[in-house]
Amino acid sequence: MTFNKRQVKINHWPEKNDKEKQKYSKNRETVKLTLLTLLLLCSICFLFLTLNFPFTIEFTASIPRTCDHNFTVYVYDLPKEFNIGLLQNCRHLNIYTNMCPHVANNGLGQPLHRGRTSWFSTHQFIAEMIFHARVENHPCRTYEPDTADIFYVPFYGGLYASSVFREQNLTKRDELAVRLVNYISGQRWWKRSNGRDHFLAIGRTAWDFMRSSDTDFGANMLMQMPRVMNMSVLTVERQPWNGDNHFGIPYPSYFHPYTSAEMVTWQDKMKNVERPNLFSFVGGPRKGLEKAAIRDELIKQCAESSHCELLKCENGGSRCHNPMTVLGVMARSRFCLQAPGDSFTRRSTFDAMLAGCIPVFFSPHTMYTQYMWYLPDDKRSYSVFMDEKNNTHIEQELLRISENEVVQMREIVIDLIPRLTYAHPNSTNYDLPDAVDIALEALAKQARDNVVVSL
Repeated sequence: MTFNKRQVKINHWPEKNDKEKQKYSKNRETVKLTLLTLLLLCSICFLFLTLNFPFTIEFTASIPRTCDHNFTVYVYDLPKEFNIGLLQNCRHLNIYTNMCPHVANNGLGQPLHRGRTSWFSTHQFIAEMIFHARVENHPCRTYEPDTADIFYVPFYGGLYASSVFREQNLTKRDELAVRLVNYISGQRWWKRSNGRDHFLAIGRTAWDFMRSSDTDFGANMLMQMPRVMNMSVLTVERQPWNGDNHFGIPYPSYFHPYTSAEMVTWQDKMKNVERPNLFSFVGGPRKGLEKAAIRDELIKQCAESSHCELLKCENGGSRCHNPMTVLGVMARSRFCLQAPGDSFTRRSTFDAMLAGCIPVFFSPHTMYTQYMWYLPDDKRSYSVFMDEKNNTHIEQELLRISENEVVQMREIVIDLIPRLTYAHPNSTNYDLPDAVDIALEALAKQARDNVVVSL
């Protein structure tokens, strides 16, 4: 068999005269010079970025989270006035501070480091925004309400409440909460169980939403409304006596990891860090007879002890608003004193546990009656309790605890950190149950149990 050879035609540039050759050569040199200049500029830009943003780029492949739980959660798409629409007025969401920096990054606040970071200056009363962002991206979220076990109503009630604390007209103070309840109770899926499988997540204490109709105590009456009493309400502090439908969720701290590896690395660091101080106290004095008495006593005892580190917060205390300063004091301490603040609970408790510091409580309502979903039944395994009326010898009491007991308690505290932490809403390769996972699982179990009881 023979093959016909194809003739390959080679095109040559047409002959140029001298002027054309010179022009062509000049143009070619100009192009080369332009390319070299662009290459040099790119190199300078790359060098600048490397020097000024020294973060490590991770090349680990992102693994989408899968739903490992036996439940599904439906997220209501509320009118914007009930959540993200409020953020347009962020300068006036709090009567004491400009909230605009704090509502950034889905409520995580301002990053503490450049580049991709898991550390943020997170406001203590912002859990509702972080919770919303986490559930929006949760692997167990369903877009089919007829298959949902629980229904999340993403109302930024805490941000709204803090913006109307000084409103004299009580009807106006309640109006957005009233509109929300009217809206949600009119939805088809509310009627399935009269709202018993619905829940709210609020970033402030329950006391702010329990105003009775004839008093001015509390921002509004959201939690006193009969239809809301059918729902589950997650708050950073529940009412211990009359809050059967209230459930405590952790105050957000500063760490919001992207990956499980970041969390494990932090836990290992807290296990191995040197702790030269027996105990510490981060806080300031308070007004009011009971609050002032316990705070003044703790500050006094800590200041007089060579085994205690005191970070006193008063007159705005800028050091107390520096996350790394606060965590540094706690990470150098074996025990962290947790006196009640303006209410029973403290965000400081969660900062302390993040730092691997064993909390010392003076009221059972600071932790024990609040966060039952998150903590061991054995309170002594992770904390110390001292009656607030009998705390005159704190140092001596803590010195009685053996080194072996201290080590065991600290290990349990550090093991609890993932459960008490809000993972980054965009986390990847993260398979540890965080604060939101724990809450959703407990709510789903409760909803299933209610269905069984009703049948």
